[in-house]
Amino acid sequence: MSEKRVRSPIIRARRSGRTGRQRQRARAAVPSFFTLMNLLAGFFSIIQTSNGNLEAAAWLVVLGAFFDLFDGIMARLAGVSSEFGVELDSLSDVVSFGVAPSFLLYEFGLNQLGPMWGALLASLPALFGAVRLAKFNTLASSGEKSSEFIGLPIPAQAGTVVVFILTFYDAQWFNVLARPQISVLITLVLVLSALMVSPVRFPALPQPSPSNLREYRGRFLLFGLALVLGIVFQEVGLLISALVYLAIGLGKTLGWVYRVATQDPDAEAVPVEAEP
Repeated sequence: MSEKRVRSPIIRARRSGRTGRQRQRARAAVPSFFTLMNLLAGFFSIIQTSNGNLEAAAWLVVLGAFFDLFDGIMARLAGVSSEFGVELDSLSDVVSFGVAPSFLLYEFGLNQLGPMWGALLASLPALFGAVRLAKFNTLASSGEKSSEFIGLPIPAQAGTVVVFILTFYDAQWFNVLARPQISVLITLVLVLSALMVSPVRFPALPQPSPSNLREYRGRFLLFGLALVLGIVFQEVGLLISALVYLAIGLGKTLGWVYRVATQDPDAEAVPVEAEP
């Protein structure tokens, strides 16, 4: 009897430890599920593009963006964060926001440049997006976090591409004018690819909380306005929102460069990147 009394607390402690680890693994599996759904949406987008369904392919990238948003939310709610989750998220983002939009751009119009030059140009968002994610993973593990991204986030690049395609997919005047269409697409690809690996600072939307809502009120208002524009004006509203976001990042960085050039002591150093 005495031996059972001594052993039973030890057994209960071991069982409790196993239960705690199982719960931890279960909580960690939830955000990973959303991450894999993001990857799956990107894969289906590539399939739809290969079948000629460009509009469906573009909306699947948008669906992947929602899954990408929710995996971060679920990770914060569950209080779990791991190197495995970070790497899985980056791999999924390369497919959904790099390869899928690149293939979309090729089939939407860059194939008119020929199989070699068109494919090379279309590959830039995927290539620069992979570099951007590798750079983020390196910087995120060192230094203090800030409220801004360094370089255009790859989901923002993909979002700009797909809303552009959705806006002009049925615009007959845009499809008829082959030369202007190619010029616009080339400019879009080059600008977005360069911005992903540039030092241009773009505002990040912090996790909603009473303090963040007060401190970053303007950002939350702009985010709400972008949602309203998307609901009311659909693709055109989302395209306007994407262009405004790009303009904000470029404007802030140009202002910072001007202050540094004029030796303004209030001009701060470029911060380490925020979490996506």
